[in-house]
Amino acid sequence: MARKKGQGVDVRFPQLLKGMKRGPAVIIPKDIGMVISYTGIGKKSKVVEAGAGSGFATIVLGNIAKSVVSYERNADFCELAKNNAAKAGLKNVKIKKTDVLEKGIKEKNVDLVLLDMPESQKAVGGAHKALAKDGYLVGFLPNMEQAKEFYFASEAEGFSDIFMLESIVREYDVRVYGVRPKHVGLTHTAYLVFARK
Repeated sequence: MARKKGQGVDVRFPQLLKGMKRGPAVIIPKDIGMVISYTGIGKKSKVVEAGAGSGFATIVLGNIAKSVVSYERNADFCELAKNNAAKAGLKNVKIKKTDVLEKGIKEKNVDLVLLDMPESQKAVGGAHKALAKDGYLVGFLPNMEQAKEFYFASEAEGFSDIFMLESIVREYDVRVYGVRPKHVGLTHTAYLVFARK
């Protein structure tokens, strides 16, 4: 999971994700940690995710929340996410091969909707309908233009407490003769836009 020495930044995945197979890009610990912290989800929370990908975020959320339903439109990614969730031994995770832009979100009164998919701003309305009062919508958005569209779509849909963050992590070399930041840092992965119903 972590890159080999000399291959760039070392992403330190939690034990739960070690040995999981990767396909598409994954939401890494620095970002999923912010989602968990800022939304306050816990053992009573119901979560919906769209864009399961490799299932890494699905597994982390499933390890914390009461239930997670994850939508994935790509058949190969859906199978990969299902296999990874099964390997993690999670019984509270369901992965559906469905496109939320075409079919919508079926679940209601959920505490968190996490959207990690192309054109996620088009799913903001469906997320609003799925959320319980005071539930959170979070967009995982690789570029600023997407984040801006998602932000304004959330505003137009009537969400409150909308804010955008980026998490940047620096790892350090700890040596007898001096401690200093590593030459390569784990900087931009995505913008996170949070909105509360």
